[in-house]
Amino acid sequence: MKYVKATAILPEKLILEIQKYVQGETIYIPKPESSHEKWGTRSGGRKSIDERNHAIKLAFQDGCSIPELADEYFLSVETIKKIVYTKIKA
Repeated sequence: MKYVKATAILPEKLILEIQKYVQGETIYIPKPESSHEKWGTRSGGRKSIDERNHAIKLAFQDGCSIPELADEYFLSVETIKKIVYTKIKA
């Protein structure tokens, strides 16, 4: 998160109004709900995990055991179970 000086982007009237509530503090102004992105969308983290999970499911279907997959992917047995027994979302 980067910081932006209020005087550089907000009109003076709005700054005066905000100063009635906060002076000299840092405030966070969230994005509107409509512009939120799901976790990992920007960084590619979500895609990476989805690809890993797909590879785990394929290995399981090819006969690899759950404990073997847990060791190979450094995940718990319970996490592997969640991955292999979850249906793919359409």
